[in-house]
Amino acid sequence: MKLLSFESSAKWTDIGLLLLRITFGAAMLYGHGIGKWGKLFGGEEIQFADPFGLGVVASLGLAVFAEVICSLLIALGLFTRLALIPLIVTMAVAYFMVHFSDPFAKQEKAILYGITYIALFFTGPGRYSLDAMWFGKKE
Repeated sequence: MKLLSFESSAKWTDIGLLLLRITFGAAMLYGHGIGKWGKLFGGEEIQFADPFGLGVVASLGLAVFAEVICSLLIALGLFTRLALIPLIVTMAVAYFMVHFSDPFAKQEKAILYGITYIALFFTGPGRYSLDAMWFGKKE
């Protein structure tokens, strides 16, 4: 069955990495980051978790950096591994410090995003990324 055999598995792996980067980068940006951006710059009183005692504005600012700037970088495949670090930390905080005692339905997003970001950290952005185009990184 030619349809089920992938002759160039590296090509399909790179397409899979592209799909993961774009999907999870855009979903984080649109579903979480833009709303937090509005909270941060909206002028209203900020109510946000402060798990490290940095203050709600600083905690929200760090989350906005990860979920807006880093998510955009992930989707583009630019500085991918560096951009994944704040996202991995943000998802670890969301799971272990904010939603740890919540039911699984509340924890699930942080787990799925976090595991995906860790997997992308290990694999790299793939061939179809700005990292590969500009810096010659194929991983």
